[in-house]
Amino acid sequence: MNPSLSFTPPHLQGPCPEPVRRRHVFYIPGYDPEARTRYRHLFVRELNRHTRRFGEERRAVSEPQISPDGLAQSWTVAAPAGAPGAETAYDVLLWDDIVVRDFRRSRLVSVALLLAGTLHALAAGLLFRFYRLNWKYGNVIVYPFAMVVLLTLLSVFLGTMVHAHLGDWFGHSMGLPIYLSLPLGVAAGIAWIKGIEAFLNRIFFWQLLNDWVFNWQHGQGWRPDYERRLDAFAGHVLARLGARAAAGERVDEVMIVGHSSGALTAVEVAARALAREPGLGAQGPALSLVTLGSGLPLVAMQPRARRLRADVASLVTQRHLVWCDFQAPQDWMNFPGFNPVRHLALGLCGQPVANPLIRSARFRDVLSPETYARVRNRPFRMHFQFLLANDRRGAYDYFAMVLGPQRLRERVLAPIIGPDPAPLAAAG
Repeated sequence: MNPSLSFTPPHLQGPCPEPVRRRHVFYIPGYDPEARTRYRHLFVRELNRHTRRFGEERRAVSEPQISPDGLAQSWTVAAPAGAPGAETAYDVLLWDDIVVRDFRRSRLVSVALLLAGTLHALAAGLLFRFYRLNWKYGNVIVYPFAMVVLLTLLSVFLGTMVHAHLGDWFGHSMGLPIYLSLPLGVAAGIAWIKGIEAFLNRIFFWQLLNDWVFNWQHGQGWRPDYERRLDAFAGHVLARLGARAAAGERVDEVMIVGHSSGALTAVEVAARALAREPGLGAQGPALSLVTLGSGLPLVAMQPRARRLRADVASLVTQRHLVWCDFQAPQDWMNFPGFNPVRHLALGLCGQPVANPLIRSARFRDVLSPETYARVRNRPFRMHFQFLLANDRRGAYDYFAMVLGPQRLRERVLAPIIGPDPAPLAAAG
């Protein structure tokens, strides 16, 4: 384990050896316009691969159900009959409708917002801080801005050439008057951008552009639609747990999981749920928070993101919560080595630090050399490895974490690797 990445809070509470028999997972996807179709398919496909690769018992997965308010897509995974493991209720909390509205925004408006956000981040020194944390993610942030500049220059060049050849610039031109050749040149410069729309989507141009704009707007406090959704998510978590308690259903662990931009959402939802129900995690089921490939610094480091930093501070000192942040140096779109206690001005005033546990997912160890060579230069594929089946057993295993018998704290400090009940020695 990389000692500069791994971190164990000094005031982490002691272990709880009792196995988890029932778990409720609230999974929050990242900035994805296709969340309600993607993550159910991804979960079932990768769970099947996981069971085949490691010879585990196949587990029944129920049909998905959408909640009446449209906030969640839910299913259950049965406990294995002949091996340790938890019966797991799995809720995907949906905010893809917000993302879709962003994608439907005028392209010119999106580009204008990108330029404003990038120039603001440059002037505030944020881009330099992001580059110091992870130069690869710095390149991902700058990529849409650089593409806008490049596409603009190419459009101007193409439009100028069309105008020149249609007008009176060259002897072999068509000799059209300027009031015709100039608009046709402009139209040509715009038309070719529309013509390569599918290509731009394949290289994730609009995805990364809108994602960065969203994070910048959120850091400025300009996303009331997202703020309302955070409150609704916290309400959904508490309502679901309240309904299970009222029905007499015992739940051993509640796990809030967020991936990518959803890791930021998971932090905010956990903080709001605890603010409404301070006893959450103290009585009843253990409360766990998992952030995977997080982009938390993109918002938390913005000067105006005071509420988010207050939320992080409340979780850092929360003794009734276990928060683990899994990072990966091989992933371009996270910040390996980032520790909110060190890198954010949280104003803890000497309060003891209980969170987060920080660990590497160690993709080099859990992927075969062939798989690693194939995906190492595919940033989005590597970014999603946090949610995919491993090739090899390892301390980081998404399905062992959300479906296995260990609570998050024990899974991180002394994970059981494979079917034998022998925990791996704690690392780092």
